[in-house]
Amino acid sequence: MAVTSIRNNAKRSNVLVTNAAYNPVAKATGGTITNDGAYFYHTFTSSGTFTPNQSLTAELIVIAGGGGSGGCSNGSSGGGGAGGMLAFTGQSLTAQNYTVTVGGGGAGGSGVNGVGSNGTNSVFGSLTTCVGGGGGSGGLTSNGFGRDGGSGGGSSNDTTLAGGAPTSGQGNAGGFGHRFNAGGGGGGKGAAGANGAVDGTALGGAGISTYSDWGVATSTGQNVSGTRWYAGGGGGAGAGNAGGAGGGGAGASYGAGVGGNGTANTGGGAGGTNGSTSGASGGSGLVIIRYPL
Repeated sequence: MAVTSIRNNAKRSNVLVTNAAYNPVAKATGGTITNDGAYFYHTFTSSGTFTPNQSLTAELIVIAGGGGSGGCSNGSSGGGGAGGMLAFTGQSLTAQNYTVTVGGGGAGGSGVNGVGSNGTNSVFGSLTTCVGGGGGSGGLTSNGFGRDGGSGGGSSNDTTLAGGAPTSGQGNAGGFGHRFNAGGGGGGKGAAGANGAVDGTALGGAGISTYSDWGVATSTGQNVSGTRWYAGGGGGAGAGNAGGAGGGGAGASYGAGVGGNGTANTGGGAGGTNGSTSGASGGSGLVIIRYPL
């Protein structure tokens, strides 16, 4: 009977081992670590260090900070451009420290014609720098141009002033304003900022949802009906214009003051201002590294 009991216990032990939960161990340190059953994700919402424990092949998305919008007490300023966004595949990483820099959002302009500041750059190791979003315009003077950046900022409500230019491969241009009616929309990763229209509309350029599954796994990006978006441009001031999907701030309505800030850790641009000497701030950037379990 003792032998039988031992055999039965052995069988039970084998069943327990076979059905034991699989708990994968990350192959690197740094950032907030999650997994979705197929990949590990290391999410950096602020600067830090990523350190593999072994050689591995990884994918990355790198997003810079979005641009701020300008102060504009006598008109409508343009929206800030989204921070530049780049994706990398097949990156061979070794067991060493990689510096991760997450760019901050640009500050809003201050003063009657105070231009919005560009966002700051985001970098992973020695990969190409992602450029901060262009600041939105600051009134009807020489400050009324949108600033160049990862995506360009929108210009003020003057059709003679151009929106900012983007950095090649990282974003899109900011829109022109419309005389008396709207500042231009800030550019986004997926689309240019809209030009101001006679009815006061000037939407921010859309970001992209290509990496929505990354956003779901890491709880990042702007959640739009279950889809995650990154790097949207700010709406131009005028008719309460929405920012682009991906964290772009809404532009202020006529006389409503400061526009909406870009959403943190999306690279979203700030919304334009109407009737205020202060602009809104762009959203900070983001870096995510992922590799197979």
